[in-house]
Amino acid sequence: MSWLLAFLGFLFGAGFALSYDLPILSVAVLCAAVGFALPHLARRRAAAPQPPDAAGQGSRTAYLPLPERVLRLEREVAQLRAEMARLRAHGPAAGGAADVAGAGAGRAADDAVPPATAAAAGAADARGLPPLVQEDPQALPSSADAEVFPAAPPTPAVAAAMAAGAAGAAVPMRAVSPVSSVSSAPPVAAQAASDDDVDLDAYLDTPLDTAPAASPRVKLREPDAVERAVAAIRGWLLGGNTVVRVGMIVLFFGIAFLLKYAADNDMFPVEFRLAGVAGAAIALLAVGWRLRDRRHAYGLVLQGGGVGVLYLTVFAATRLYALLPAGAALPLMIAICVLSTLLAVRQNAAMLAFMGSAGGFLAPVLLSTGGGSHVMLFSYYALLNAGILAIAWFKAWRPLNLLGFVFTFGIGAAWGASAYQPALFASTEPFLLLFFLMYVGIALLYAIRRNLALKHYVDGTLVFGTPLVAILLQAALVQGKEFALAYSALALAAFYLLLAAWLRRSHGRLALLFEAMLALGVIFATLAVPLAFTGPTTSAVWAIEGAAIAWVSVRQRRLLALGFALLLQIAAGLVFFSLQTYYSQASVPLPVLNGNYIGKVLIAVAALFTAWLLNGKPLNGKPAAAAWRRELPGIGAAMAVWGMLWWTAGGLYEIHQYFDLYPYAASVWQYALDADILFLVLTAWMAHGLCRALDWPLARWPGAALPPALAIAGALASLAAAPLSTVVALPVGLALSWLLLYRERDDLPPRLLDALHTLSFWTLCGLLTMEGYARLGAWVPEGTWQWSAWAYGYGLMLLLLAGPGARLAWPVRRHARAYLVWGATPLAVLLWGWSLLSVFSDGDAAPLFYLPLLNPLDVAILLAALAATVWVRRLDALDLRPAGKPYGRGSPLPRALAALTAFVWLNAMLLRTLHHWSGVAYDLDALSASTLVQAAVSVFWTVCALATMILATRRGSRPLWFTGAGLLAITVVKLFLFDLSYLSGISRIVAFIGIGVLLLLIGYFSPLPPRKTGATENSA
Repeated sequence: MSWLLAFLGFLFGAGFALSYDLPILSVAVLCAAVGFALPHLARRRAAAPQPPDAAGQGSRTAYLPLPERVLRLEREVAQLRAEMARLRAHGPAAGGAADVAGAGAGRAADDAVPPATAAAAGAADARGLPPLVQEDPQALPSSADAEVFPAAPPTPAVAAAMAAGAAGAAVPMRAVSPVSSVSSAPPVAAQAASDDDVDLDAYLDTPLDTAPAASPRVKLREPDAVERAVAAIRGWLLGGNTVVRVGMIVLFFGIAFLLKYAADNDMFPVEFRLAGVAGAAIALLAVGWRLRDRRHAYGLVLQGGGVGVLYLTVFAATRLYALLPAGAALPLMIAICVLSTLLAVRQNAAMLAFMGSAGGFLAPVLLSTGGGSHVMLFSYYALLNAGILAIAWFKAWRPLNLLGFVFTFGIGAAWGASAYQPALFASTEPFLLLFFLMYVGIALLYAIRRNLALKHYVDGTLVFGTPLVAILLQAALVQGKEFALAYSALALAAFYLLLAAWLRRSHGRLALLFEAMLALGVIFATLAVPLAFTGPTTSAVWAIEGAAIAWVSVRQRRLLALGFALLLQIAAGLVFFSLQTYYSQASVPLPVLNGNYIGKVLIAVAALFTAWLLNGKPLNGKPAAAAWRRELPGIGAAMAVWGMLWWTAGGLYEIHQYFDLYPYAASVWQYALDADILFLVLTAWMAHGLCRALDWPLARWPGAALPPALAIAGALASLAAAPLSTVVALPVGLALSWLLLYRERDDLPPRLLDALHTLSFWTLCGLLTMEGYARLGAWVPEGTWQWSAWAYGYGLMLLLLAGPGARLAWPVRRHARAYLVWGATPLAVLLWGWSLLSVFSDGDAAPLFYLPLLNPLDVAILLAALAATVWVRRLDALDLRPAGKPYGRGSPLPRALAALTAFVWLNAMLLRTLHHWSGVAYDLDALSASTLVQAAVSVFWTVCALATMILATRRGSRPLWFTGAGLLAITVVKLFLFDLSYLSGISRIVAFIGIGVLLLLIGYFSPLPPRKTGATENSA
């Protein structure tokens, strides 16, 4: 094969070089190398891994369609019958006497089959032939199928054999080898198998002496473009008489060389040369026609060569030698086209029709002088396309259909780009519509004629290419006409939808073609919207259309349609966002009831409807949505998020658009925040209603998102002086949020519910504290009243929560850990930190007189201590503190922190008292330099040490006693290192005498407790 293609490439290269005065040897060798390399390239591509059953198939049958495989099987059956008839007619039995058991089985089978079949089976058994198994009569093609896919006439030998075996043809037979009949399943069981369980390609390629067994369906590797091209060349060369085809190519080049030589040497007048060539072409046609029955392939090659030579002769006489005018040459080419088409249809030769039609389409181009009428051109092409349409009524010749499609629209587009003007619309538009309808009809006829094929019965190029090319050409024709293209797209949508309805009603087997027509109708309906309306309206219509398509796709389980619906809704949102308009004071539309906001609402509703289809309850009692939810996880949730994003963002954007128009927006921002909070609460409750009404679990998540949203709103409201008074919607929102959590108490996950309750409690505490801070600061701006408000707010909330609040069955008792652990712990930590920071406050009680323990700061600290104590006791009562932790039950850490905090607070209270009563400035330098302060601190520390050690002695706690002793030691060191140097006079005397007396008392009343055993010490 490689050398043959190399030889043909060499001849082609030599002829091409002679025609264009190129280096003959170089061009010929190059073409020969290309021809030699093509088979090697194809073999290398074919070496890719293939299924096991496909690897052994012949290259000529691996990609044959089903009708051709059926015809091939019929021919093999006919040859088998002829061989059986020959064996019956000649000689004695080759296998000797039949087996007794086999004869018995044959006699038993005679009772179950017709006489003719029984006779044939008996003759086969007597001669040792494989037994005959009855075939299903429906397995053979019907007469109607034979008309659609006509078979080549059988050879005389086969015809004679079939006539001789007519007696045995009453029931279709096939041969089965004895080995396979024993080892394989019985024939009846094999026939009962469904067609869907048997690989038809493997069955048809199975040798006749083996029983076809059911094999798993294996998808064959499709040939690529290079393989198809090589297969086409090889099929043309080797499909019939290779020698005559190569000879025709060589003869074609020879005639071309003869004409060139005769022209160069002026051997004959040009008229005689052309007439001789035309005569030779007619002779080829006549000889090919005469040989159509005896040598079918040979005759077709001669006729094809004759048609090609006639085209070349007319072209040369018109364009090269100017012997014929264009007006006379065009009818000649039309006549050649009609003649070749008739010959092709008559002889079932697609290649002959292809050559004739190609010449017919090229004739106006080759003979054009540039001054013709487009009406005449398109009328001529309409006649040619009518011929192709007529052929498509009888023959499914795809190359011919594609040839007409490419030439018609390609040459039409080229003319439009160079010569079309708006004034020619009336004479051009009818031809575009006519060509469009013709090729839609050709595509339909091709599918109908190919309806026996398992696949590839839809010509995608014509089905989808025709409307695409038509709408592009229509756009060029109607450019500048308002709504013309929109009406065109709408008309195409209606046409394809009606066509889809007709196909579904009349041709139920063409399901793929029906889906293609339906898809085209939907696409053009979608395209008509943006061509007719503005951006927001287009987006809204697309969103609604996407939701409708999603509904149909879920009901019919169409994954591709669902993907298109989702992409359409996303495209609607993106288009709307890109065309977003902003309001101005000059043109303020009606709030809410305007196209901009309604478009957002429709996009959101469409997405939420799609999400409900994929995650909601089953439709009509069928678990369609549930099945899709299992197969497409996350799609419904993603669409729900998309819809809620558009709903929420659209509503908030609409609210702020109007408030931003006012020049005093800075003073009314809190009203916008009120509107935002009410909108979010309304959204959460609407989603809750949908969840209950539609049994839609996803719809409860907006309610779960309400507490975080209110927390953010509370943080924004805290920018105001008094958040609860300025933003009045916050209390309403918090109350409705808690009510919503109550209604969802059994549906949401427990951990999530605890987190939401904790967040809501924090939001309430923060708002109340901020409100108290603002109100108390406004009421008493002097002193430490405003600073104490933090402890009043958080302390009261912690005290109420741990005290009477802990008795509430809901929400505190039901979510005890959420409130008393997660919610209260941050409050306790804040109060402890606030108490330590209060050391830096002088505790001014203005306008009241300062009294220790009875000033706003000390009262707040006592309130915090009381709240913390009640809270810890509540944790111990409910057993919410984990044992074994540093902060758990029985741990000394909380008590140590409490004692340290109390010691710091008492020291600060002493310093604040000295500040207010003795006039010492409340700063570190002044307090350090004051002898009164140092003496008082030393005596106070000694008193604290005395109290600690006495308590330790009574409890028998050595660690506590050593703590007091450590404080006493620090006091003594301070007394001798600091007080002895800086104190003088009465202050020194009082300090030393007082501390000495206290030490004596400590030694008398608080001796060191005795050492106890390990268990007793630990319990103490």
